[in-house]
Amino acid sequence: MALTKQERRDRIRKRIRKIISGTASTPRLSVFRSNKQIYAQIIDDLSGKTLAYASSLDKDIASATGTKTEKAAMVGKLIADKAKAINIESVVFDRSGYLYHGRVKSVAEAAREGGLKF
Repeated sequence: MALTKQERRDRIRKRIRKIISGTASTPRLSVFRSNKQIYAQIIDDLSGKTLAYASSLDKDIASATGTKTEKAAMVGKLIADKAKAINIESVVFDRSGYLYHGRVKSVAEAAREGGLKF
């Protein structure tokens, strides 16, 4: 039985989420990638709240020119800035079943450069 890409990603995502969970002191940095956009959220799983979010739909990023990977790096920097504003220094990275490559890697590296530790 062959799995679709989505089924495969869901299986990987569930396997990751069994291990990774965000707390108030170290929330989870979750990444979602669609065909055109990329989204990042900082989530406290214990209280079930999103503490900060950023996406490529934000005005500054959407109006910028560049590749999707370059825009993903801008999202990483933006989420790191928003995390600093609410006194979050370290997070747990959740790649949501995507390979750590391309746009997902770009978000993670830019967030690290912005000052987040994970």
